[in-house]
Amino acid sequence: MMMMRIMKKFSISLGALLIGSLMSMQAAVGNNKYSNLLSGMGLEYEVNAGTSIGGASPLPLPAEIRHIDSYNPKLNLQIGATVTKWLDADKVWGAAVGVRLESRGMETKARVKNYGMEILDNQKKLSGRWTGSVHTKYQSQQLVFPVTAVFRAHPRLKINLGPYLAYAFSNDFNGYVYDGYLREGNPTGDKYVFEDDSKASYDFGSELRHFQWGMQTGVAWTAYRHLLVNANLTWGCNDIFKSSFKTVSFNLYPIYLNVGFGYLF
Repeated sequence: MMMMRIMKKFSISLGALLIGSLMSMQAAVGNNKYSNLLSGMGLEYEVNAGTSIGGASPLPLPAEIRHIDSYNPKLNLQIGATVTKWLDADKVWGAAVGVRLESRGMETKARVKNYGMEILDNQKKLSGRWTGSVHTKYQSQQLVFPVTAVFRAHPRLKINLGPYLAYAFSNDFNGYVYDGYLREGNPTGDKYVFEDDSKASYDFGSELRHFQWGMQTGVAWTAYRHLLVNANLTWGCNDIFKSSFKTVSFNLYPIYLNVGFGYLF
């Protein structure tokens, strides 16, 4: 708990710092002496903000999930900064290090069969195989650190590719089941039926990982001298759940497309 509080305070401070940087950008970019100094060192510094769309998904879609009834990507905001070091005089190849404060989330409804589940029904915990409808909410607040190679394909277009590390300081994965039945223990166990308005809740938030890693690739287009338009695809390489969590029988990978803008020093 103490570590989580420290990370939350740090993320708030980071967000305030980056917002302050954005607000002061107009004055900074007009300082030719400062810009020339960075350019002479082969460095580029940018502050960016945007939004993400995506979700935590199994690959491929398992047999337990029969139909996706609805999907809501939620409003996932991000703000961050990136420093690029150019490795050649023509500034074609470079390496970039970044930090982002971002939100990842989704809300889905699905029809499933023999889906691993642990629910609360009248304060009684039941676990087994669920057949019916599932409503799921996933939300994660993270600090993300991408380390990427950069290639300038055009004077205005940069392409990046590389790994990222992420620390989730706030995690939620909860919802409820309805219009179906639970077989306790296994598909032939005791049957608990939920009909009409009857439902039972579940909460797997404590089983989510705090540390994640994956790959990022994307592009940055220089629309004007100091204004960038960015798009990055991040693809998680480990399950969002801890390896010790066995209720959900398949892995879920966070896959998000981030779109936004940046200011370049």
